[in-house]
Amino acid sequence: MLQSPQSFRLPSGLLVIVEPMQDVQSAAVTLLVPAGGVRDADGRCGTAAILTEMFSRGAGGLSARELSAAMDNLGLQRSVHVGSAHVTFSAATTADRIVDALPFLARMVTEPHLADEEFEPARDLVEQSLMSLEDEPRQRLGKVLRQHSYAAPWGNSSDGELADLPAITIDNVRSHFQQFVRPDEAILGIAGNVDFDQIRNTVETAFGHWKSGSVLELVKGTLPPSPCHIEHDSAQTHIGLAWNTVPYRDERYYEAWAAVSLLSGGMSSRLFTEVRERRGLCYAISASLSTLREEGRVFAYAGTTTERAQETLDVTVAEILRLHEGITEDELQRCKARAKSSLIMQQESTTSRASSLARDMYHLGRVVTLDEINSRINALGTTQVRDFAIEYAPKSMVLVTIGPHALNPACVSSLG
Repeated sequence: MLQSPQSFRLPSGLLVIVEPMQDVQSAAVTLLVPAGGVRDADGRCGTAAILTEMFSRGAGGLSARELSAAMDNLGLQRSVHVGSAHVTFSAATTADRIVDALPFLARMVTEPHLADEEFEPARDLVEQSLMSLEDEPRQRLGKVLRQHSYAAPWGNSSDGELADLPAITIDNVRSHFQQFVRPDEAILGIAGNVDFDQIRNTVETAFGHWKSGSVLELVKGTLPPSPCHIEHDSAQTHIGLAWNTVPYRDERYYEAWAAVSLLSGGMSSRLFTEVRERRGLCYAISASLSTLREEGRVFAYAGTTTERAQETLDVTVAEILRLHEGITEDELQRCKARAKSSLIMQQESTTSRASSLARDMYHLGRVVTLDEINSRINALGTTQVRDFAIEYAPKSMVLVTIGPHALNPACVSSLG
């Protein structure tokens, strides 16, 4: 059973949102710290990624091994991930151990050692990760597509850039930590079989010494031109498309979700049925929503043979443009059924719920309950989704391709 979330804010600015879930035996936390890749300095893209690798390499007077052993003894499953806006700390364990685990998480966040001898191994791991992307055209395409869809620094790769890594020093990493790992705009979500008062006392003790500080506003840059082609000697061509939609905080977000679900919500969706199954043009095709706080995009991908790449692009764009045509109740009901399955799984997952609490507070300044999501989805009708698809039909598209030959962009450049 879910109870209403409760929140409090520490004097430092850290916002904490807690949702008790009495019918589970676990508890999870998600901490969003606004120190992600958008904060990397020019020419040093990858600083936040290296810092992320170093958080678990000793903290609060504990060596890396001691810190790891202490958390393992609590059965704490944890991860640290760098994203565009945030460095995200996630952890989960049994409900009776979460109070003991929070102080160790706090040490990682507020007192990492950032030792000289740990810098090179951390940078090497980031470099290896980036090099693996070079061997995965689909992932590389996604990175470039984002760069051409969101203006810098929001389009910058949070994973870093190979060319920038040699210029990054341990002093850059320490400076990034000191400037941006601050509690002022950090958000901590906690979900599980927990007692609110006990959690509050624990958080106040564990994070009470975290010092606040001012953070400069980001300056928005310019977008690189589109279309963009990256030559790659292969029998395959990878196609990426992007166009504007509404962000998560927009009142019409659920209409946007439904529209994309009709396009790419499973094996009965339009792109899969028309482009892959009926015409046999590609081996993979998908579309998904991407959202910043103030901007939203739809990203689409198709992987195909070089010989069929142009036809795949033309048919995919045509299918996107005709989305508003013939939307049926059966189509929409299938989308709703998939969404309800996801909601049921969220109800049983403290990890998913903790992440949603933090995400909602960042984007909306409030928590969206699962009942509210269910109600909003149930209320969607075919006319409403069709009207959205017409109003937000792509007026322009970003096109990025990876393969042996550039494609004719006429189907995209003729929009608007």
